[in-house]
Amino acid sequence: MLKNNAKNKSFLNLSSKLSKLGLNNPFDFALHLPIRYEDETTIYSIKQAVQYGMAQIAATVVNQSWVGSGSQKQLLIEVQDQTSTLYLRFINTYPAQVKQFNIGSKWRIRGEIKHGLFGLEIIHPICKNINVPLPKELTAIYSSIAGLPQSYLQSCIKQQVLRICSELEETIPENLLKLQLNNLQLMSLKQALTIIHFPKNNENIDSLLDKTHIAFDRLKFDELLAQQLSLKKMQIELKKYNAPSFSTQNNQLLKTFIKNLPFELTDGQKNAWAEISIDLAKNSPMQRLLQGDVGSGKTIIAALASTQVVGNCFQVALMAPTEILAQQLYNKFILWLEPLGIKIKLLIGATTIKQKNIIKQQIEKKEIDIIIGTHAIIQKDIIFHNLGLAIIDEQHRFGVAQRLVLRTNQANTNQMAHQLMMSATPIPRSLAMSYYANLDVSIMKGLPSGRLPITTKLIDNSKRAEIIERLADNIYQGKQVYWVCPLIEESETLDLENAIQTYELLCASLPNTIRLGLMHGKLPNKEKQELMLKFKEHQIDILVSTTVIEVGVDVPNASLMIIEQAQRFGLAQLHQLRGRVGRGDTQSICILMYQKPLSRLGRERLQTMYYTQDGFVIAQKDLELRGAGEILGAKQSGDMLRFANIDMDIILLEYAVITAKEMLTNYEKNVQKHLNLWVNKKLNYMFA
Repeated sequence: MLKNNAKNKSFLNLSSKLSKLGLNNPFDFALHLPIRYEDETTIYSIKQAVQYGMAQIAATVVNQSWVGSGSQKQLLIEVQDQTSTLYLRFINTYPAQVKQFNIGSKWRIRGEIKHGLFGLEIIHPICKNINVPLPKELTAIYSSIAGLPQSYLQSCIKQQVLRICSELEETIPENLLKLQLNNLQLMSLKQALTIIHFPKNNENIDSLLDKTHIAFDRLKFDELLAQQLSLKKMQIELKKYNAPSFSTQNNQLLKTFIKNLPFELTDGQKNAWAEISIDLAKNSPMQRLLQGDVGSGKTIIAALASTQVVGNCFQVALMAPTEILAQQLYNKFILWLEPLGIKIKLLIGATTIKQKNIIKQQIEKKEIDIIIGTHAIIQKDIIFHNLGLAIIDEQHRFGVAQRLVLRTNQANTNQMAHQLMMSATPIPRSLAMSYYANLDVSIMKGLPSGRLPITTKLIDNSKRAEIIERLADNIYQGKQVYWVCPLIEESETLDLENAIQTYELLCASLPNTIRLGLMHGKLPNKEKQELMLKFKEHQIDILVSTTVIEVGVDVPNASLMIIEQAQRFGLAQLHQLRGRVGRGDTQSICILMYQKPLSRLGRERLQTMYYTQDGFVIAQKDLELRGAGEILGAKQSGDMLRFANIDMDIILLEYAVITAKEMLTNYEKNVQKHLNLWVNKKLNYMFA
C-alpha cells in the first residue's frame, strides 16, 4: 500500500512538471521540439572518439577505484577497447552504481571526452548495456525543468508523437495540400513530426535546429493557416451581429460639415472616407483599421465618421493613448464640429471627480454626442445611451480587452457599435496579412496639399555646440524648435544626456530673449497641457522634451526637430518624432544627432531615416530589425507564432491566406478540425 502511494505521488509530481512545461495533451508533446540532437547510432573506437569530443564508444571495465576523500570522494572507472584506455568519473555516486561496473562488464558509453588528471575521461557519462540495440535515429534532447529527467521526457514525447502519427487525421483537404505556390510542396504533418523528433543520422541537423528544414514548412504553414482560419472566422461571426445603420442620404449634419470644410481632402482621404462611410451604412458592425502615415490627416476622417453617426442620433467615443493627444483631438473636434451644434466633452485622468461624475451622467442620458478621452472613458461605470461608433487612435497602444470594453459598455445590448481603429504607424504587409486578418484595412497615402517633405540631416554629437549656436538664427526667423532627449534622469548604462541638463545648457547658451520650455513624463498633466498650449500659441520658442510629444502633437509653426542620441531610438519612434514637424507650409528640418561608435543596428536605423520618409518602407525595415513581437506591442493578439516568421515565410503566409479562404467556403468540417488541433485556448476577444 505504501509503495503504491509513493508510486502515485511520484507520478503526480512528474505530471505536474510536464504541465508546467505546457505539455497537457498529445499535440502539446508533439510541438515540444528538440533543442539539439545526439548521435547514438554510431559506435567509435576510443582513439576515433577523441577527435569528436562528444561521442559514443563500446568498452570493457578493467578497473575501479576511489579518488579523493570524505565529501570529495569520487568513483573512477577505467575502461578499455582495442585502441586505448578511458576513465569514467562519477562525482556523486550510490552503491548500486559501484556494483554495476564490475570488472569485465561491457558498456556502451556516451559523453564528452576531455583530458583530465588521469588521462582521457568522461564525467558522468550515459552508460547503456552493450546488448541494447543501437537506435536507428538520432536522439532528440528537449528543454526541461528541474526534477523532470530527460529520459522520462523523451519517453513521454516519443509515446505521444507515435500516437499522433498513428491516429491523426489530416485536417487539410488533400486537393488543397497538393496545390503548389511558387514551387512550394508540403509533406504530411505526420512525416514532418517524425523527421523533427526522430531524424536519421544522414539528416541535415543544422537546418532542423534553425527551423529551415522542409519539415518545418509544414508546421509553419499549419500554424499560419490556424491563425488565418481563427481570425477570418471571427470576422465572419462578427458580421452576424446587428449594428445600427448610418445612412448618408438625409444626413444634413454631415452634408453641412463637408460643405464647410476649409480644405480639400486628398485622394487618399477621399478613398478611405468612402470605404468607412459605406461600412457605417451597413447593419453589421464595422471592424476597420485606418492606416495613415504621419501627418496624412486621419483626424479629419475620424471627424467625418463621427458626424455621420451623430447625424443619425447616435453617440461616438474616441479613445487616445495620451492626455496630450486626447486634448489635441478634442480641440480639433471643438473647432470643426461644435459650430454644428454637436455636443463634445473631454474625459481624461486630469478631469476632476465632480466633473467626471457629471460627464458620466450626461453620457448615459445622451446629453453628450461625442466623448473624447484616454483610458478614463472605458471605466465600467460609464454606460453609453446608444454608442454607434468607437474610434481608437494609435490602436496598437491598447490591449484587446480595453477595446472590447469601449465597444460593449452601452445600455442597448441588442446592437454592437461599429469600430474604427487608426494607426499612424504603418503596418508592414506581412503583419497586416497575419495579425490583422480579421480587419478590413484602409490605407491612406499622401500628405495634405502644401506640405513639404522634411529634410533629414545626420550630425555627429561632437557638433552639438555648433547646432546650439545656430538655433538663435532659426528663432529670430520666427521658427519654433523641438529638442528631444530620451531620458529625464541620469543613466549610467545608457550614458544619455537628460532633458533637464539639456534645458539648463540651452538656457545658459542662448540669449535671454529666447523662451524655453521643458516637457517630460513626470510633470502633472495640467502642466503638460499648459506647456503645449503655450508652445502652440508661440509663447515658447524651444520645447525641450522627452518622447511624450511622440504621437499626435500638431504645431504647424514648429519647423526644426533635433533628436539627441537618435541611434538609440526605434525606427517607428523616430518616424513619429520627425512627423511632429513639417505640418506647416515652410521647409522643415529634422536633425538626428548620433554618438559614435555606432552599432550595426544604430547605423541601419539612421540610414533608413535619412533615405526615406515613406512610413511603410520604414515599418518594413523596423519589422526586419526588431521582429513582430515588439512592433505589435499591446495588441494582445494571442500567442505569438512559435514556428513561422511572417517576414521570412511570406510565401507560406500567402498560401495560408488562399487555403483559409477555400476551407472556410467549402470545407467547414476541416476548419474546425484544424482549429481544434492548433488553437488550444479559447479566443476571448472576438470582437475587439
